Amino acid sequence: MTPTGRDRIRPADAVAGVMAAGALFLGVFELFYRPFRLAPAAVILILAATVMSKDQQRLIMLALAIVGICFVVGAALQVWTNHPLY
Repeated sequence: MTPTGRDRIRPADAVAGVMAAGALFLGVFELFYRPFRLAPAAVILILAATVMSKDQQRLIMLALAIVGICFVVGAALQVWTNHPLY
């Protein structure tokens, strides 16, 4: 059976999905390690993934929400525990 046009994923969509997943990982990692260093990298990955793909928008929006929430919570945790922010 050969895959139809809709069943196949474009390489750009696959790369955008990996980039969004990487940004999601960086967003969660912000909770534990210097959020002001990791947040810009995660946002750049999200912006590049957004431009690359229209099929991965649900994952990209999830990554954006996670990065934002973890940035705020991670910064608060760093201040609360007297660790450096950057």
